[in-house]
Amino acid sequence: MTKLVRLIDQKRCMGCRACLAACATENHFTPEAPWNVMVEYEVGTYPQVKKVYNPMGCMHCEQPSCKAACDSVGAKAISKNAFGVVLIDYDKCIGCGYCAAVCPYGVPQLNKQVAQLAPGKEKLGAEGIDYADRHPTHRKKANVAEKCTFCAHKLEQAVADGKVDRIGKDQAYTPSCDLVCPVQARMFGDMDDPNSEISKRIKATGAKQLKTKFGTGPQVYYVLEEGAKS
Repeated sequence: MTKLVRLIDQKRCMGCRACLAACATENHFTPEAPWNVMVEYEVGTYPQVKKVYNPMGCMHCEQPSCKAACDSVGAKAISKNAFGVVLIDYDKCIGCGYCAAVCPYGVPQLNKQVAQLAPGKEKLGAEGIDYADRHPTHRKKANVAEKCTFCAHKLEQAVADGKVDRIGKDQAYTPSCDLVCPVQARMFGDMDDPNSEISKRIKATGAKQLKTKFGTGPQVYYVLEEGAKS
């Protein structure tokens, strides 16, 4: 089996937001429905204080509360694939917002309108592809929920190319946010492989999942800065 997870190291992250910019370019998210955000706060007691940078996207939970809520209203727009990736089907989403209401991490956001580039601006990422040819997660619609997909279009390409073992290693098969970090604070890969770099690093650093009291089983792990919130 392959279980894809992400590792974010707060001790390395310097808050540059390269990951946010990469995600915005790759997935063309709108300002009101961001797929990746940066949470900042301070820890310690003055004068011994330190700022913590905490990049937040979808946790792709083992037991996603968003999916349970969506199923309860009969929409069944949220699914979890064989890799553990939680996805939203825009054609099925009814825009009720229940997924956003129940997510412990505040991840799903309703996209009230589909953003358009200003005249003269170069099209980037998914927007440079004809609408009909885009991956389903990039066929944006108004009044539907959106969130991080672990760059599902890249993962599906790895499957199509028979290179699942290169996920987290090759640029073509790795989420864009995890590729651009200048201080290597992000890592992506297969946790089910005990010999993978991410498995070794999670073990070596004692990385933690956030808000485990909600029982959702998040698949994003954090190396926490001392005094940081878990």
